[in-house]
Amino acid sequence: MPKVFVFSRAGDPNVLKQAGCELVIGKEEWLLPGGNNEPEMSRLAQNAHALMGHSIRNSPITRNILTASPELRIVAKTTVGVDDIDVDAATELGILVTHAPVESNWGNVAENTVAYILAFAKRVRERDAEIKSGGWRRSDIRGFYVGSRGSDGYEGITLGIIGLGRIGGRVAQLMRPWNIRILAYDPHIPDYRFLEFGVKAVDKETLLRESDFVTVHVVLNRETRHMISTNELAIMKRTAFLINTARGGTVDEAALAHALERDGIAGAAIDCFEVEPVPQESPLRRMGDKVILTPHGGLSMPRTAEGGLGGGPVWASESVLDALHGKVPDHVFNTEAIALWQQRFGGKSVIEERARVTV
Repeated sequence: MPKVFVFSRAGDPNVLKQAGCELVIGKEEWLLPGGNNEPEMSRLAQNAHALMGHSIRNSPITRNILTASPELRIVAKTTVGVDDIDVDAATELGILVTHAPVESNWGNVAENTVAYILAFAKRVRERDAEIKSGGWRRSDIRGFYVGSRGSDGYEGITLGIIGLGRIGGRVAQLMRPWNIRILAYDPHIPDYRFLEFGVKAVDKETLLRESDFVTVHVVLNRETRHMISTNELAIMKRTAFLINTARGGTVDEAALAHALERDGIAGAAIDCFEVEPVPQESPLRRMGDKVILTPHGGLSMPRTAEGGLGGGPVWASESVLDALHGKVPDHVFNTEAIALWQQRFGGKSVIEERARVTV
């Protein structure tokens, strides 16, 4: 009986049970900060053929957990992010890491980004607070126009998008009707993508120097960790705003706090933090209206249907079943591990009958 360790909430376990898998379910408290859960997780991962789950940043999948079972074939995530997994160790061990690259929450992240832009530009929070405190109009909390105005020659804001993937591209689509200037930096996509989204391709320094809003939409890896730090913040306009809805580690929070304290930039909207939940002692909590802080994604639901992660849990189950059958699944993140994985597990099935998974 193949063993699947479900380390955090993930899909319908009945699909894997029907395929003859033994399921070991993790604890909800592993999702909370504090404590060392690695020993218990390593124990439950012993002899596992697969790991599967949702985001688990407070109890990441470490090398010790990955090496708890010599039979481990796959770590399947129901979400897009894999920064809670030691991907380098998995690759070295010949273990595949899969994710859900089009889980439905990406649209919510793009819309949240637009909301942050408008909240800063229109000073929504400040004007609301003024009225609730008994005031009315104050000249120091005026908003400004986002879109261009032909009547007086105002050209609108310049928006800089770092990472023109699924989310960054959607932000560009949502902002194009405002008739603004949109710059984008992404060295990993073909030129036609910039044309498709109606943005101008520039280098990162140009984007930082010329943008009124800089929004980050990248995965977290060695290349992108602290890609926005002291030097980058110093290039930005003093009137500019930074938005990070990607991963906390892409922005150096200490450098950001320092820049905000000395008015190096005008403000920042942060939806993801280097440590989550954001620590009580974080200086970002004391920045007042200079910052908008939200709790990483906060899944939104369509008005007419159940929201959430969409197909992510289904794809994770499919990926596990493929791997248990000795087949390379779709959505492999660490593709460089495939060759070694094929040597270890290719064509070697540990289950008898393929389960059909339906959405």
